[in-house]
Amino acid sequence: MGDTPNTVFLRLEGPLQAWGDNSKFVIRRTMEAPTKSGVMGLISCARGLTRQAASKRLPELNALAMGVRIDRAGTRWWDYHTVGAGYGVLTAAGKIKKTASTGKYETLITRREYLCDANFLVALQGYPGLIEEIAEALQKPEWPVFLGRKCCSPSVPILVTRMRSDGNSEADTGPFDSLEEALASQAWRPRYDGDTPHNEARNRSKTIQLDCLIEWRPTPEIDIAPADAEVWYDAPVSLDPPVHEPRLVKRTSVQVSVGKPLQLRTPPPTPPRADYSNKEFRKRRKDRLKSDQGLCVFCKSPATTVQHVTYRRAGGHEDSEDLRSLCRLCHDAITMIEYGLGMGLDRINPEDPLWRDDIIAKRDEIRRWRSEEGRRRALRGVPVRVRRELLEEGD
Repeated sequence: MGDTPNTVFLRLEGPLQAWGDNSKFVIRRTMEAPTKSGVMGLISCARGLTRQAASKRLPELNALAMGVRIDRAGTRWWDYHTVGAGYGVLTAAGKIKKTASTGKYETLITRREYLCDANFLVALQGYPGLIEEIAEALQKPEWPVFLGRKCCSPSVPILVTRMRSDGNSEADTGPFDSLEEALASQAWRPRYDGDTPHNEARNRSKTIQLDCLIEWRPTPEIDIAPADAEVWYDAPVSLDPPVHEPRLVKRTSVQVSVGKPLQLRTPPPTPPRADYSNKEFRKRRKDRLKSDQGLCVFCKSPATTVQHVTYRRAGGHEDSEDLRSLCRLCHDAITMIEYGLGMGLDRINPEDPLWRDDIIAKRDEIRRWRSEEGRRRALRGVPVRVRRELLEEGD
């Protein structure tokens, strides 16, 4: 291995990615990782090449060896598309459908598969001059680049860079003996503290094992492909029309270091709790009980507490209308309803007729439960069979 850089790294990350293989027409699937034809097309866009011009440069691009590290596999997701409206597209039968009544081109309904929230590190290895040219194109792309389809925009810069001593960035190219060595050299960066690539339990280790797809090529020492090598039909021969040939890919894994989180997950600020021990609140509580003549506003039993109908000024800043006097039973019933409904700052007004039936039903439920619980406690120590009979008699 010399000192001349022979590898360039691409970071392919975004909300959606789609790397088609051999699917056509109305069902368009995606491969589990970036395809070589997709990466070559991305590079051709960065270089500002048309399909015809890019096809002429494919031999030199296909000479590059490609490896993919799966930093986050993503989730497969299907989307609904319509294509061909107004101009027509060929169906699987090789025809363009037209509406019988109007003679206009029909719209085709298609289903397309995507990878959601996926993250891949691609290493391209080959002739140093070509590696440098690709790095320059990706640093300042002529055309917009996409992650497979035009609707799949990257969320981070494609070219992996590093900081120089003068504070400027440059392409992180380097001399490596193999793609495995190259992919293992780049640290895995969690998005936040405790993030993991496979959504498993929180991982605090300093290294992590990541799956890789490495393009296999014969060498003078090994000219027979391993038995577990897979055939991927994604090596582009032509982009116009699209023609591909097979290549061999082997699955492996590399141990990489875990870098610093890309962002810190800061917990939301704790909302201030109302202070019910201050003198202002106790004064307002006393005034409200007095204004209600010490009676529950719902059932007219002796009131023992007050209930907030809104918490917007809770903790000593309440108005008199923010509180209602209640007995313990009505207070518990209303509180249970509020928690069950997940109510926010504005709560139940027990004087509102709309809540009357719900409050009565909840009061009865609490009474039954307390009665049954009281009997159970009174019968503690009694044999189970006798206790069951006594409880059934009480019902």
